[in-house]
Amino acid sequence: MTDKFQLPIYWKDHEDIAMGLYEKFGDEFGESQIYRIRFTELLEWVLEIPNFKGKREECNEGHLEMIQSQWVYEWRDNQK
Repeated sequence: MTDKFQLPIYWKDHEDIAMGLYEKFGDEFGESQIYRIRFTELLEWVLEIPNFKGKREECNEGHLEMIQSQWVYEWRDNQK
């Protein structure tokens, strides 16, 4: 995600957000730990992702749940 020509990322871009979180944390969190991350913490981490242009007030529980699920899929893909 170091390409300066990347497209902006918004709340609906769950897969892109998950990839950004996996790039940041790698294998620091396993599947069960990802699902136990508090939404308040997850929200802050998402806002710190490079090229993330979504606004805090646009976030909702549905987005955060989808991000967790996609992050788990990303983690699983990288365990092969």
